[in-house]
Amino acid sequence: MRIDVPSILEGYAQGYFLMSNESGKDLAWYTSRERTLIPLDERFRYPKSLRRMLNQDRFTVAINRAFEAVVEGCADRESTWISDDLKEIYWTLHQAGWAHSFETWQGDQLAGGILGLSLRGAFIGESMFFRIPDGSKVAMVKLVEHLRSRNFVLFDAQMMNPHLERFGAYVINNRDYRDLLRQALERDCSII
Repeated sequence: MRIDVPSILEGYAQGYFLMSNESGKDLAWYTSRERTLIPLDERFRYPKSLRRMLNQDRFTVAINRAFEAVVEGCADRESTWISDDLKEIYWTLHQAGWAHSFETWQGDQLAGGILGLSLRGAFIGESMFFRIPDGSKVAMVKLVEHLRSRNFVLFDAQMMNPHLERFGAYVINNRDYRDLLRQALERDCSII
């Protein structure tokens, strides 16, 4: 796939996302009948144990401090849809100011992070990982707080899993998702 930033942004703005197939060789656009959202309102929740840990300030947070390391962390698993081509696309989008990493650190060690695209009032989460227990959970809480402070409308997590469900993630149909995405794209927000 040729890396054409405007075309890629247009695809995401229309509700599609890029993925590699299981072989990692073919990159294509996908959509889904349902999308998973992380709430940016009072529906967002997390366990009391995590709240206690957040009060201990064991982690610090950064944006784009180690973008490539976050992409590699997200791809470093037995089965991944993040191919080398997709890594290159993320890097190109990052250099153009569209793709970002939201990271947690313990001292000088990268504890976890979330990779995503910021399109006006929408943050489209692509993947997350952790190297230190709770690193990705703290990143999730701090990212939600950050998106709220920046007046974002939408935090798209794409697909539901038990981990996201614990944070109040919910599923909407594709038509409602596209309506919400349109509203988000009308809002002038920036993640940094």
